[in-house]
Amino acid sequence: MSDALPLATKIRFGVMAAAADPSQARRTIDDIARWGYDIVWTGDHVAFTGPISDPLVQLTYLSALRPELTYGTSVYLLPLRHPTTVAKMVATVDRLLGADHFIFGVGVGGEFPPEYEACGVPVKQRGGRASEAIQVIKRLWTERNVEHRGRHFSFGAVTMEPKPATAGGPPVWVGGRAEAALKRAARFGDGWIPYVVTPRRVREGLDLIAAEAERAGRGIEKFGTCVHLFCTLGASHEAALEVAAEHLSKRYAMDFREPARRYAALGRPADVAARISEFIEAGIRDIGVDAICHPRDRSAQLDQFAREVIPLLRK
Repeated sequence: MSDALPLATKIRFGVMAAAADPSQARRTIDDIARWGYDIVWTGDHVAFTGPISDPLVQLTYLSALRPELTYGTSVYLLPLRHPTTVAKMVATVDRLLGADHFIFGVGVGGEFPPEYEACGVPVKQRGGRASEAIQVIKRLWTERNVEHRGRHFSFGAVTMEPKPATAGGPPVWVGGRAEAALKRAARFGDGWIPYVVTPRRVREGLDLIAAEAERAGRGIEKFGTCVHLFCTLGASHEAALEVAAEHLSKRYAMDFREPARRYAALGRPADVAARISEFIEAGIRDIGVDAICHPRDRSAQLDQFAREVIPLLRK
């Protein structure tokens, strides 16, 4: 792994969560806390192949039930919204959660172009909009008067109050694995959240981020890393692959068998732990567990992961 970035020393485990109603929210968050996970992650789409709720609303509700946990978006599709309204919403979320309890993971998406059309945003502009938006948001969180004249956004001097509870605003972790995303993380981000990557790709990505930050003359004091990892526990690697391939193919409306084989952590607890250890060695410090299975088996999968996989990695 790259030694040029100031990575955390502690390994944390988080879980992708969703809540459709109050009773499910209570069961979900109580289970996550009982199992011993550190972070609750929520995903984001305005429209997708299946139902998905707003991430900021979900995690704010969940945090009221279990304020001791850390919460984050993995990832919020920033280009779909205007940065001034996002800055206001996220500052509010950060104040309600309390300082240092929120990670603002952002990405560009694009795998479902109709939602870009529905939001009136050209999908080919998503990268540029994301980079510019991060800069605007951070200024609104930290400066008294902000005026911005950019390629995608332009407005006169405004003051946004109150500021976030976290000094300087919650950390912005950039999602993606393309070179443009890595450069965005290096120049404007406080962390990186890749997914559908190999440990080797993580190592190479962190090296690129470190080099790009140095070229930009940016000194980074702390840099977060979280892999959004598809996980399926089973009697064998092949048995787990069958389950993961079926459900990921439905999620993304495409044949996901080979990507599942290449990128997911599959099989017995020892197999999954061995795969995750490779990511940790590459520089990942937060593991975002996305349990891929039938909804009726999700709780059992996360419970088993906490009991039989995490202890192997804590040693």
